Amino acid sequence: MSTPDTLTPVLTDNWDQDRSWTLAAYESQGGYAGLTKALKMKQDEVIEAVKASGLRGRGGAGFPTGMKWGFIPQDNPKPKYLVVNADESEPGTCKDIPLMMASPHTLVEGVIISSYAIRANTAFIYIRGEVLHVVRRLQRAVQEAYLAGHLGKDIHGSGYDLDLVIHAGAGAYICGEETALLDSLEGRRGQPRLRPPFPAVAGLYASPTVINNVESIASVPSIIDNGADWFSSMGTEKSKGYGIFSLSGHVTNPGQYEAPLGITLRTLIELAGGMRDGHELKFWTPGGSSTPLLTAEHLDVPLDFEGVGAVGSMLGTRALQLFDETTCVVRAVLRWTEFYKHESCGKCTPCREGTWWLVQTLARLEQGNGSEADLELLIDQCDNILGRAFCALGDGATSPITSSIEHFRDEYLAHLEHGGCPFDQAASTLFATEEVPA
Repeated sequence: MSTPDTLTPVLTDNWDQDRSWTLAAYESQGGYAGLTKALKMKQDEVIEAVKASGLRGRGGAGFPTGMKWGFIPQDNPKPKYLVVNADESEPGTCKDIPLMMASPHTLVEGVIISSYAIRANTAFIYIRGEVLHVVRRLQRAVQEAYLAGHLGKDIHGSGYDLDLVIHAGAGAYICGEETALLDSLEGRRGQPRLRPPFPAVAGLYASPTVINNVESIASVPSIIDNGADWFSSMGTEKSKGYGIFSLSGHVTNPGQYEAPLGITLRTLIELAGGMRDGHELKFWTPGGSSTPLLTAEHLDVPLDFEGVGAVGSMLGTRALQLFDETTCVVRAVLRWTEFYKHESCGKCTPCREGTWWLVQTLARLEQGNGSEADLELLIDQCDNILGRAFCALGDGATSPITSSIEHFRDEYLAHLEHGGCPFDQAASTLFATEEVPA
């Protein structure tokens, strides 16, 4: 097992190449070699290779990708579909959009191999409609792939046919939830579905469907090209391979750092040039704002699914938002909670009503108008949402609140004693420009 202490550019390896998004540039770096290999393999052999690699979903949940593909019932006479979840909307998450912008063919090649493996003849990439520049870049990459014979009829003379559709969403965070995404693809309002039936059995158009994150699918070509053993030699025992870690916030050089799973935040911060001058880490999110926040005490926690889970959080999308001592944790949590209130689809009462009440209580505390009893009220409200909402949005909305009270209870109380926020908002670059609504 490799020591997780260095960067391992695989997905990001060609990002600095001239016009890296073009087919010519991608193929000059060995692009589509994985597809050539895959088409010479049997479909089940491709699935087994992905299983053997230990690749786990890179969209947050970490479910084994090959196992998910294996759930597709091949005796079902209905068509099979592959759907790529490119609706990257989680606050702090910014890995899939740069990947699609810099090297869209990495994803397109992954889609073709993955679709071949599950015997799908139609695939969809569902992408945020707001990122129009990325939508256009993907559309051009798909067009290039058709013209080169990588998509369409009888791909590379293999007898395998595949059509790939780029679908732009309409700007709803809830459509990042896989079944809400399916409803949106079918032309309905994006709201989560009741499960079972699961998408593998009755997904898009009530047919067997695999839904994977962009990074999960984009990792497939390198696995097929280099072998399962190569991939599994990186990372940790149960969290194998590499991943893109997105560092943002109060760090000297924010950006994407591709490294083996199991690397620590301390190492990543060193690679990123440290925290901004004269400041130190106060709190951070391991996987976007819907994961319980951690503190400087957790700098040496291995960033893999098991390590982060052991300290009460989730690896999620590896969206590492770093906040220094100038940031008011109450204000940050309020901002996130306002986002979840706004993005609730309204289907279930715990989330629809609960997120509204969370904002009311948090805003009162942030303004110094509440009482210490409001902290218990917040915890009680979170308890009434957690595990009772229809999908994970409600659960995610409670995570920053309960974890921030656990780690920074004194800061909440300081707001009450001070009669408002005790922090100089101008000192923090994150929240200096806007007022929090009453």
